[in-house]
Amino acid sequence: MQNRIFFPQAALDQWGIEGKVDLSASDLILLAEGRSYKVVEAVHVVTEVTGANDAHQIVGKVKSKVSLEELGAEILENSMIIGDNAYDVIPGWAGMAKSTFASHLLSGERMNARGGKTDVGSAPNTDEELLRRFLDNTL
Repeated sequence: MQNRIFFPQAALDQWGIEGKVDLSASDLILLAEGRSYKVVEAVHVVTEVTGANDAHQIVGKVKSKVSLEELGAEILENSMIIGDNAYDVIPGWAGMAKSTFASHLLSGERMNARGGKTDVGSAPNTDEELLRRFLDNTL
């Protein structure tokens, strides 16, 4: 199973200002690497704040906005209500890489994004390592 990644909206806003990502309605691209992700609007459910039982068992999970709305969720910024429950949430996007990592390393998109610069012997080995380097500004 391919990893899903949660991209918080606040981080995406900052990366957009810095010119590090390109976000459309369904795609996110890490510009320095040319890595593309298929994304859907989502929230990370942090905590249930009323003290009531988490009847939907969603605390700690990332859920698409569509699936939460199907449960009757009303989402406003960092808050969500479902019935009698209220939650603190982090809005953002859930993404899955559009290709395998191995094929990404050999892709023309990657070479174009990197300006033809190679990284023989120092290429990231996984999406997780690529994202860590992206966050550390070491791509």
